[in-house]
Parts: sequence; C-alpha cells; structure tokens
Amino acid sequence: MTLPSAHDVALAAERRTAARLLLAHPLVASDGPHADLFPLVRRHADWLGKRFQQVLGYRLLVDSSYARLFKAGLGTGSGHRLERSTGTPFTPHTYACLALALSVLVTAPEQQLLSHLVADIRAAAADAGIELEETGRAAGKRTLVAALRQLVDWGVLIETEGQVAVLAQEAGGEALITIDRELARVVVAGPLSQARDGADLVRRAADPGFGGPRTYVRRMLVETPVVHLDELTDAERDWLRTRQRREAQAFSELLGLEMEIRAEGVALVDPEEELTDLHLPGTGTVAQAALLLAERLVERLRPQEPGHPATGGTLIIGVAVPDGLVDEVLAELSTEYGQRSNWQRGYLEDLPSLRAAVLDLLVRMRLMARAGRLRAEGEGLPERYVEEASEGRTVTDVRGARPGGDGWVLLAAAARYATHVTVRPATAVGKGTDVQEELPL
Repeated sequence: MTLPSAHDVALAAERRTAARLLLAHPLVASDGPHADLFPLVRRHADWLGKRFQQVLGYRLLVDSSYARLFKAGLGTGSGHRLERSTGTPFTPHTYACLALALSVLVTAPEQQLLSHLVADIRAAAADAGIELEETGRAAGKRTLVAALRQLVDWGVLIETEGQVAVLAQEAGGEALITIDRELARVVVAGPLSQARDGADLVRRAADPGFGGPRTYVRRMLVETPVVHLDELTDAERDWLRTRQRREAQAFSELLGLEMEIRAEGVALVDPEEELTDLHLPGTGTVAQAALLLAERLVERLRPQEPGHPATGGTLIIGVAVPDGLVDEVLAELSTEYGQRSNWQRGYLEDLPSLRAAVLDLLVRMRLMARAGRLRAEGEGLPERYVEEASEGRTVTDVRGARPGGDGWVLLAAAARYATHVTVRPATAVGKGTDVQEELPL
C-alpha cells in the first residue's frame, strides 16, 4: 500500500481545517474573528463546495471578502438558537427585529445614522403588520439592541462612530454605522420566496431534496449531539446501519470527527471539542446542575437488562421520568452542592428557574426529551418524503423503545455522563485487571 506523501497529508489537513471552520461558523468574513483562516477557505473553495454539496447538500458561496455556508434545517425543535451576550436565548420578538433589520439593510445606504435605521425598522414592521414592542421603552430598546448586536457580530453592521448599544443606554443616543449589504443578503439561508409562513419555511428548509435519507441522516449526525434510532424513519435507519462504518471513515477524513456507534443510536465526537455550541460537562451553575441531575436520574432509572432486537433483547432508547422526580433531585443537589460550589444565588432562591434552565440544556444535548410523536412515526416529514425502507429490507424495530404519553423521558445518551466501571479478573493471556466502561442505559 502506497503511503500518502507529506504534501497530501498537509493538503488534507488544510481542507479539514477549513471545513471545520465553516461548519462551526457558516459566515466567515475576511476581516472578522477568523480572518487568519479565511485564505484557507478561498484556496480550497472549489473542493469544499463540492464536498459540502455531496455529503450534506449544503451550498458554499465564497467571495473575495466572505464565505457563506448555507446550511439546511432539521425540522421543528432542532434549530441552533441565537443568544444574547448574557446567554439568554432570543425571543420570537428578537428574531422579528432581526428579520426586519435585514429586510431594510439589503437596500440601505452604505452609512446611516442609528436613529434612521431604527425608524426604517419600525416602518418595515408597520408595512408587514407586525407589532413591535415600543422602542421607546427599556425592554423594547434592549430587544432591538440584541438584534443589532448580532448583526455587528456577523459583520453586517460596523460601528463606525459610537455603538448600537447607545440605543438602550441613553435617551437620544446616536451612532454612525456602516452597512455591508452583501453580507446582509446572504445571512438568510431558507427558501423565503417559496414559504407560505414561518412553519412552512421550517419544513421546507429541512427537506433534504434529492439526497433523501442519506443527506438528512448526515446532517443530523454533524448538527446534533447524538442521533437516537427512533428519531429516524425506517429508510433512514436502514441507510445508517448499512453504511455507518463507511460514514465513520468519511467524517473522520473530512472533519476529523470520530463516530460512536451504540445499540440506541450514533454520535459524532470531536476530539478537539471545537465543533459544538454546547458543553457538558461545563462551567457555571446550570451546566453543573445538569450534569449532576443526569447522573442521579441514570442511577435511579437505569433499566436492568437493555438489549437489542437482533439478539432477542428489548431496545430501550428512553425511560419515563416520574412526576416530581426532577424537582426532588434538584432540591437535593441544591442543598448538597449549592453553597459549597458557589451556585448562583438567583437559581438557589428560584428552583423553578433552575429546573427550566437545566432541562433546556439537557434537551438541547439530547439527553432528555418531552414525550411525543417522533420522526419514526412520521412526525415532521416533508411532503412526498421516502420513509419506508426498500422492500425486503429488515430494519431495527424501534416501536416502544421510549415511552409515549406526556411527561419527560430520560434518553440513552445520558448514560454517557454516569458511567459504571466493571473490573474483571485478569485473563490467562493478559496481566492485571480488565476495566471496561458500560455506557448504554
């Protein structure tokens, strides 16, 4: 077997670095935070464009001053939300302000006073029949500033003199802003002209098109922390199970990701811990409480004998969380760790808020979920989408793998954060002891 040359190794490393950058930051400006890597993207633009299209069905646009990877959605409840600098997620009203701002920026002059931009946004809202919070009030100002700050972070707005934050800081504050109309035009990735409303836009954005199950599964793998089998249709599970080893190699070469394959599902893991906007374990009250909650829930709810249908066992992807158990455990954790771990006083004094924040993180990490209909049951599929496996193909039966009805479900991936260690006696061949982590629920 011929070994790759030093040039080939360096070339692959450059392309992998550029691909990872675009996956984590789909809008890269030549003078932005990642300006040092922008030349790599331009150098390999053709190769990257073809690979992203072939593997994920994503379109790549590379200009002299920016690169934009147009990602596709995954359906309702699977988006990567925007957050304020405080970590507070954007509200629907903040997204409305962001969309309205973009609608006026694409035709705005190159430079504009902040007060004029605000007036244009309010006029656009009136034309669209959208009620904005009164921008003269503090809450309305903060919401609008959050949307404008996001545009500054993307490089769409440049604070030439003053800052957009002045809008919320003082009455009559003013700033001069420079507008990059080209960037404003490429921010939105969804098929706006075809969508009838917001819900239709989400559905259309999630349609994998001609790539079908292959493209959708690949997107799920790279855009979510873990893919449980009952989150896939029969056709998608069939495609994944017959190609998972080959896909593992492909994702390793393209993005440097490692594939973990379990009975309950599959996850792509980044050894560099760069390609994620979520971290668990992590710092802060919410991340610490979430990790401890997951550990306690797994300890109490772990099934005794999970198995796989192929070996005559019962596949368990999720177990029901009894009513009140989350509150009970969080109260215990707050008493046990709150003071000595310096958890935020606001959360310690308001356990319902802590509960909401912790569950939100665990849901986004796909360690817990609300019970309800799943993709395997036809939920959220695009029109005319192929959901059945080819005739004669046998796929893993996921019916009953997680409880239905109402309430919360603890998912199999949570066991990753509460591992049990089994110490086995030394074999005749080996020396010492054999230590093995048991990860499935």
